[in-house]
Amino acid sequence: MTTRNETALGSAIKIEISLVISATFARGESMFPNTRLIDLSVPLENEAVSEPLPGTIHYVEHQAEGRAQMEQFFGVTPDDLVWSNGEGWAIEEVRMITHTGTHVDAPYHYGRTSAGQPAKTIDKVPLEWCFAPGVVMDVRHIEPGAEITVDDLRGILDRIEYSLKPGDIILLQTGADKRIHSKEYFRQPGLGRDGVLWLIEQGIKVIGIDAYTLDRPFADMVGDFKRTGDGRHIWPAHFAGLTSEYCQIEKLANLDQIPRPHGFMVSCLPIKIKAASAAWCRAVAIVPE
Repeated sequence: MTTRNETALGSAIKIEISLVISATFARGESMFPNTRLIDLSVPLENEAVSEPLPGTIHYVEHQAEGRAQMEQFFGVTPDDLVWSNGEGWAIEEVRMITHTGTHVDAPYHYGRTSAGQPAKTIDKVPLEWCFAPGVVMDVRHIEPGAEITVDDLRGILDRIEYSLKPGDIILLQTGADKRIHSKEYFRQPGLGRDGVLWLIEQGIKVIGIDAYTLDRPFADMVGDFKRTGDGRHIWPAHFAGLTSEYCQIEKLANLDQIPRPHGFMVSCLPIKIKAASAAWCRAVAIVPE
């Protein structure tokens, strides 16, 4: 239970942070001095080969549609667009699912309920989950199609001499992002139910991967299902979210550019889409130099 003293202390800390931020901006300084920002995202692309359900982007350019739209909206002619020498604006129309590109999956993606409660949609995911210390776990030694086991995770933590803290954001490095423009992109290892639930038991709320899916590739899950007739081979990592609440970041990139496995922050704040199962994000690592 939170005491009055703890509440007062929390308020005092928030006030102090606010004052520091205000003073920092007033001096024209960076909020993150002596740090490097590393882009962990892939762009949304028109008919990307790395998407089983590729989306489209229609580009409205300055010289044609953009100019025509401005003529319609403002009732002008090209000669009236003095500042732009007769050119209009640029606009893009994006038609693709929320699970395209680098994105965060909400618990609602896995099912209507999580841990017996209504599952959170992406607009209900706490922001604190999406801005937290990051931990890179290198699984490039695990064969494509294989499961990343709890023993694998424990072994990696032993090697990097790190104990997971509640709220850490896990980043699984498969190396698949280096093959994103080929069909080989879909060859990757993935977590299973046991691995996901073990991470959640350690207090983890967000698990990311630099591959198409957190699970093993679809073809491998289907192969195991056909061989055994056991439906538990289908989507076990995702469906673990029905038992315990967590989010995923899928289609990350550039994890190899993070210079150490821990001791940095991750921001993966998703676009706020009402009642959605996922949203695109610009994932970034904030690394002290």
